[in-house]
Amino acid sequence: MAVTTYIVDKDGNQIDASTATVPANRDFRGAWSLSGSVISEDLAKAKETFADKVREARGPLLEALDTDYMKALETSADTTQIVADKQALRDAPTAGNSASTIAELKAAWPSCCGVSPYA
Repeated sequence: MAVTTYIVDKDGNQIDASTATVPANRDFRGAWSLSGSVISEDLAKAKETFADKVREARGPLLEALDTDYMKALETSADTTQIVADKQALRDAPTAGNSASTIAELKAAWPSCCGVSPYA
């Protein structure tokens, strides 16, 4: 008995995987949208996924900067750079907002969040 594999898109639509035209990579698998037998990536949903990944990456970085900030306060050291770095991390999830393609979105990974998972 043959087993059929189905691909399910972001809206719950499904198609037999053997009949589908699938994007080259799965970076934004949760943003796939089905149109007939062609699967494309929904840019708006991909931007949401991108922002979530940025938030995940910046979490430990913000925590480390919070520690650095407290240490700087204790020693009366200058906190200007720490404050700027924290603001850059707070702004980071919006880095992909102006992307008009998936390639632009991948390239928009903010350097303050470390190595891009899309590299």
